[in-house]
Amino acid sequence: MIGALEFGLLYGVVALGVYLTFRVLNFPDLTVDGSLTTGAATAAMALMAGWNPILATIAGFVTGFIAGMITGLLHTKGKIDGLLAGILTMIALWSINLRIMGGANVPLLRTDNLFSPMRDAGLLGTWAGPAIIAVAVAVLGVLVVWLLNTDIGLALRSTGDNGPMVQSFGVSTDFTKVLTISLSNGFVGLAGALIAQYQGFADISMGIGLIVIGLASVILGQAIFGQRRVWLAVLAVIIGAIVYRLIIFAALRLGLDPNDMKAISAILVVIAMLVPRWKAKFKRKPAATASGKVG
Repeated sequence: MIGALEFGLLYGVVALGVYLTFRVLNFPDLTVDGSLTTGAATAAMALMAGWNPILATIAGFVTGFIAGMITGLLHTKGKIDGLLAGILTMIALWSINLRIMGGANVPLLRTDNLFSPMRDAGLLGTWAGPAIIAVAVAVLGVLVVWLLNTDIGLALRSTGDNGPMVQSFGVSTDFTKVLTISLSNGFVGLAGALIAQYQGFADISMGIGLIVIGLASVILGQAIFGQRRVWLAVLAVIIGAIVYRLIIFAALRLGLDPNDMKAISAILVVIAMLVPRWKAKFKRKPAATASGKVG
């Protein structure tokens, strides 16, 4: 269970990235399936080359940011549909990631990384591990909340709510879209770098189906906590990632086939999206009945 919590917190960084595009920008970005591996591959190769773990992790963020920028430019300047732009970048990243790693897998078991001090001290696998990781993820969450409450953050949020209105105030929606998609994939690339160091390897297939995991985290969290305030929405997506990993952990403990996890993730997303609609319907029915009696 502790391992599931640690993984859930790391995937909370992925959820922050997906939140920026899916909720803030209202943009369906599939680039994340490739940018997670790009961040992992970049960090892994940097560590193999003797880089400082912090610099290697930052490099993972930068390459993810660049991947998102490509998708944003394809969409805004190339006038390519957003969904297709993400798919094109994701497909291209498969080959790029193989080039970066020089193969399908890069082991990091004998390489010092960000988690080596915690592992050497015996903190990973104890309750101290999730506590330390939670503090780091909380700092990232605070940065996202701060950004979204700045002038440029308000422009990003307004672009997702009503792009034409923002343009009427002289704001470049092309810039805000590119920036948001870039930051989103930067966070996902950062998560990839952290996950690769935590699990001890980077693999070409580690990002497959990531968009479903990210959506599950965002939708589950906000279905539980709502999204009336920015800080609450950000907290919700992080907790949603933890809840998602705990559900997967419980499913595996019950004996379900690991090969079914992607299907379970998709079902979780469907349920989380339908439950609010069902609740709204049940609330409307009694109101209609009451109005009928009054009439």
